[in-house]
Amino acid sequence: MASFLTLDDVQLTGRTVLVRVDVNSPLNPVTGEFLDDARLQAVLPTLRRLADAKVVLLAHQSRPGKKDFTSMERHAILLGRLLGREIRFVPDVCGEAALSSIHGMQQGEMIFLDNVRGHQEEIGRHDSTPEGLAESEIVRELSQVADAYVCDAFAAAHRNSPTLSGFGAALPCIAGVLMQRELEVLGSIIEDPQRPQTIILGGVKVDDSLDIAQHLLKRGVVDTFVPVGAVGNLMLMAAGHNLGTVNSGFLEKALGAAFGPTLELAKTLLADHAERILLPIDLGVERDGQRVPISVEDLPTTAPIYDIGIETLMLIRPKIMQVGCVLWNGPASYFEKPEFAFGTVEILNSCCESPARVIIGGGHTGAIVSQRGVAHLLDHNSTGGGSCLTFLAGKRMPAVEALQRSHELFRPDLSRR
Repeated sequence: MASFLTLDDVQLTGRTVLVRVDVNSPLNPVTGEFLDDARLQAVLPTLRRLADAKVVLLAHQSRPGKKDFTSMERHAILLGRLLGREIRFVPDVCGEAALSSIHGMQQGEMIFLDNVRGHQEEIGRHDSTPEGLAESEIVRELSQVADAYVCDAFAAAHRNSPTLSGFGAALPCIAGVLMQRELEVLGSIIEDPQRPQTIILGGVKVDDSLDIAQHLLKRGVVDTFVPVGAVGNLMLMAAGHNLGTVNSGFLEKALGAAFGPTLELAKTLLADHAERILLPIDLGVERDGQRVPISVEDLPTTAPIYDIGIETLMLIRPKIMQVGCVLWNGPASYFEKPEFAFGTVEILNSCCESPARVIIGGGHTGAIVSQRGVAHLLDHNSTGGGSCLTFLAGKRMPAVEALQRSHELFRPDLSRR
């Protein structure tokens, strides 16, 4: 991965700095109060590093038309409370009120501009080139009143928009503390993992998970690929097992038009990397509201498959406990049903006990880790869901590309800035 600037490379004391964060949070649909402040907590290290700058915060909450699309006023209040200092809300993005507020800032002051998705360009230019984004009103106006841009919005880094990927040629663009750690940790999985490396991929985003498996297996950085959950079920189909109408139908509905190509990809992975793939050998199904164990040899079944089985977990555990690195993304089971949480919880327990470097890929898996209060027992719990999947699959990350472009443009001039 190409280089990018970090906060260690620049001196921003007294400078006006645009800081793009992703604090998009679940809100109570009735009161509008925060149900979880994890994303606000995640950007605190960057804001503390910028305590002596003039900080202009940019962020979004949901999108127009949705019930939780709101102004950023509550975010400014809560973030200020968490940081222990006032963050003034400005109900504008790049108009006269925003520009006037930025011009009037004092060193050490922080302001929070309004929801950037309230500006039509933020969503309307998602197909634009970097040059097109640079011509947007948001980038043109804000780059004129700022000295630098810091991106700490890893969870949105796979999106293409003016505030995420439009400043690459306009200002020195710098990775915040969160962004830097995400790119370095996840990048190590791709570039230089501690071997042997196990990847455990589950959940219902089967096509995304298999894209990751294909990318990492092709690079030769995976020693064992463990498909679980819906990913494991599709891999069993690819291996020639008949899951039964209810289970194959679920996968066809979940994947839609991607079902056929994803099944073919699964067959290709088995043909090319069978010795590195650990398929489930037993499962947990639901009959009459009860968990019932079955062997893969007992397939097909008329019951829905909701978990992996004990024998499969016994095969997985050494691949977690006796390796150098573990990447886990996606639950192994329908964990919302208590009787089927077993597989997911046992994988988590093994990850917490393992001496290996354990990296959690965010999304639902990251939420489980946070809910159970065990994040401190793991090496990294990504703040990204879709962005983590996109990055690990080797696909475009527009916000990261902007950081890399800026590094090429501004690195030689840093001593003069």
